[in-house]
Amino acid sequence: MGFDVLLKGNNMMRLLEGVGVALKISLISVVISIVLGVVIGVLLALKRPVITAVFRAYLEIVRIMPQMVLLFIVYFGTTKALGLNLSAEAASIIVFSFWGTAEMADLVRGALAGIPVIQYEGSVSLGMNTFQTYRYVIVPQIIRRMIPLSINLITRMIKTTSLVMMIGIVEVLKVGQQIIEANRKSSPDAAFGVFATVFLLYFLACWPISMLSKYLEKKWEN
Repeated sequence: MGFDVLLKGNNMMRLLEGVGVALKISLISVVISIVLGVVIGVLLALKRPVITAVFRAYLEIVRIMPQMVLLFIVYFGTTKALGLNLSAEAASIIVFSFWGTAEMADLVRGALAGIPVIQYEGSVSLGMNTFQTYRYVIVPQIIRRMIPLSINLITRMIKTTSLVMMIGIVEVLKVGQQIIEANRKSSPDAAFGVFATVFLLYFLACWPISMLSKYLEKKWEN
């Protein structure tokens, strides 16, 4: 079945290191996306025409443009056009943060729309200004609502990091291909065992996160 290939040399360790690269890129991107997404989402809730129009254009670009194309534009196009020495890992984090921020901002906007008007009116009656209202009343509520959704975004980013192999990053899928190529003659059926192991590693990385999301959703519903 090809699983024996993983016992040769340090092949299994290389796969684990590849998973580490994917997790590193996705987690950094998620942190950036959450911070920027909350800020943009709050600005959108203010319903300023210019901000709303700019974000709608931004969101449409993210929804229409495949992540792979964005990776190519940032890594190959931007570096040549602007003369930047951008690493493949940095380009990946920029692209995933660009995508994740749009997703998070839209989620925050939706969460804010679900806050009862009386919350805002009560804050005003207590003498709070707009900043204080969001800082002490609104944002703490949406953070609690957003954590489960943010966790789901993490799993999506982890799975999507398989695209970074296209710009030369040696993550788990790229390592798997290298192992298969190196053992093509001695183990022609290695593809099944290697890719099945890659599937298992992705599952082990995402499943606990998914379970945590479901746990938090049930806990906070009560």
